[in-house]
Amino acid sequence: MERMSPEPSTPSILERILAYASLSIIALALLSFFATLIVGMNDRFALAEGLWPLVYGISMIGLPIGFVLLIALLILTQRRRRTETRKLSGR
Repeated sequence: MERMSPEPSTPSILERILAYASLSIIALALLSFFATLIVGMNDRFALAEGLWPLVYGISMIGLPIGFVLLIALLILTQRRRRTETRKLSGR
């Protein structure tokens, strides 16, 4: 049975930045996606004018970027936990 650390470890500043960045980018992408859906249902020709192509682009690019940042956060967190476990076990 594995022994757990008595005090919880704190995430690094890079992990916090990645967490907030991925969360905000994914939220912005979802908001822009729903905005383009709502505008497109009312007047699909309005999506070709003004700032709507930019809003549509944010929804198409934001989700993959947020996903990559989330995967990077997962990798960094697992590396930190692995090193803490090795330090705790004495290896």
